Parts: sequence; C-alpha cells; structure tokens
Amino acid sequence: MCVFDTMEICEIFYSIQGEGVWTGYPTVFVRLSGCNLRCRYCDTTYAYGPGEVMSIDDVMRRVDGFGVRYVCVTGGEPLLQEDTVLLIDRLLKRGYNVSLETNGSIDIKSLIERFKDFSTFTVSCDIKCPSSGMHDKMRLENVGYLRKVDQLKFVVKDKEDYRYAKKIVEKGKPSCVVLFQPVWGEDPKQLAAWLLKDKLDARLSLQIHKVLWGEKRGV
Repeated sequence: MCVFDTMEICEIFYSIQGEGVWTGYPTVFVRLSGCNLRCRYCDTTYAYGPGEVMSIDDVMRRVDGFGVRYVCVTGGEPLLQEDTVLLIDRLLKRGYNVSLETNGSIDIKSLIERFKDFSTFTVSCDIKCPSSGMHDKMRLENVGYLRKVDQLKFVVKDKEDYRYAKKIVEKGKPSCVVLFQPVWGEDPKQLAAWLLKDKLDARLSLQIHKVLWGEKRGV
C-alpha cells in the first residue's frame, strides 16, 4: 500500500469460527485482499483482486462494533500487506484474541518473534499439498517456527496429499496442533480412516461454517 496505515479489505464480517482450534467461537473475520497463490480448490477467489482501502482506525471501529473477543485476520494472504502487523498489534493491545491465517508461502519467523509475548496471538499456517498445485511455493521452514499455541493445517484431497502431509509432520515434528482438513466436497470419512489407521498425532478438522450455512460469503 502507498498510504501509510491503510489496508485493502475484502470484507469484515461476524460468524462462527469454522476451522481449527478455535472452532465454534463467535469471531470477527477481517479478510484482506490479495493473494500470491492460486490453489485449485480455493473457496475465496473473490479475495484475489483489489479491496476497499480502509485505515486501521476504521477497521478497529468496525471490529469493536461487534463486541466479541475473537478476531481472525485472514485473506487472501494477509502478510502481503505490510501494515497487517500494525493491525495485529492494535488488536492485541486492545485485548482481543487474534488468529492470523497464512498460506505457508511467506516467512513467519519475524512475525512470531514480534508477538511472542502475547499469549492471545496464534498463527494458523496452511501448508499446501500437491492437489492445490501450489505445494512447490511452500516455505517448509515455517513448520519449525510454530509454537505450541499455533496450528499447522493441511487441506487434503486424496491419498497423495495425505502422504505428503504425513511426511512433513513426521519429519518436522511440529510442537503445535496439527489439523488435517478435507477439501470441501470430498468425503471426510476417508481422511478420518487414514488418520485412524496411522494413529497420526493430528486432528480431523471440518469446516463447520459450511456445514451450517453452505458455501457462501459472509459466514
């Protein structure tokens, strides 16, 4: 962005967190515009283009207006915008629990170091599997930066994806919660069966917001 302390916002909405360790909590979602990946199964392609230019003050006012504790900063890819860290800083100092969702292609070491003293800040890092077409864009060193409070997610379409993710988990031995999530529309029972067979130290994650309301924006 060329204007200091402004961001391109795709949408800000209030819903139930549908994925990960904070599943079920009423949450404000701040979705930033722009993404450097083009995953084949992406469900937020509408976030690729330019968004509404908003000041961080305006974003804070919108978030404050919902009156809840949890905020998810997502995208697109939020770390493409340099002022994302300023927004996170403001949210944390205001007392929010903040989760940042990032797509695994951008180094997160400095981000985690910057907010290491905030127990209310978590990173959800999504490592892309082969079916996405973007697995060669991943920075696998990010797995080693994740803390116990963070989460590592793999979106799995088929057995190839599962084997790929399993190998990363076994090699990287992440200290955080590991989530295996089926591509929306695939039978989650198959992924559950693989996890049970291998006794993998990972959690099956379903997108409960889609179970509740279907695949649409603003939920």
